[in-house]
Amino acid sequence: MRNMLNWFSSSRVRVLSGVPRGSVLGPLLFLLFVNDLPDWIKTNICMFADDTKIWTRISGIRNAESLQRDLDSLGSWSEQWLLRFNPEKCKVMHIRHSHRTSYTIKQDSKVWPLQEATKEKDLGVLTTANLKASRQCSEAASKASKILRMISRQFRNMNEKSFMIVCMGYI
Repeated sequence: MRNMLNWFSSSRVRVLSGVPRGSVLGPLLFLLFVNDLPDWIKTNICMFADDTKIWTRISGIRNAESLQRDLDSLGSWSEQWLLRFNPEKCKVMHIRHSHRTSYTIKQDSKVWPLQEATKEKDLGVLTTANLKASRQCSEAASKASKILRMISRQFRNMNEKSFMIVCMGYI
């Protein structure tokens, strides 16, 4: 691969994995790389852009073992395609159950324990382990209050109509 900027080019470098960043084909190539990932998973999988989630209902040790096998499969897939997961971003969330199981992911001949999360934000939606929306609502209200305070500081003498125009323009 060679990069070029203002008629100067870099030396050639052999690229063994990954996708060129900032390119038009980059996202398409990434999707081609990860397209077979669901074939490796026996439980449920959801993929969006570069985010992958696997899950299953844990009602006993057999379900937990099945989920761990899928995590092992993810590690094997990662080794085969030379496309690494960031173990620090891999988390487990126990949603509304009492089976406290721990999980690991194997990568680069190392076993990484997965951190337990009690909340996770995904596409702007906050999911908590108890599935209550109160935290999402309070965070949204807090963010809206900050924006309203910022607008009122910048525009001190405004009538209601002007205030609505500014708010709608910001939103």
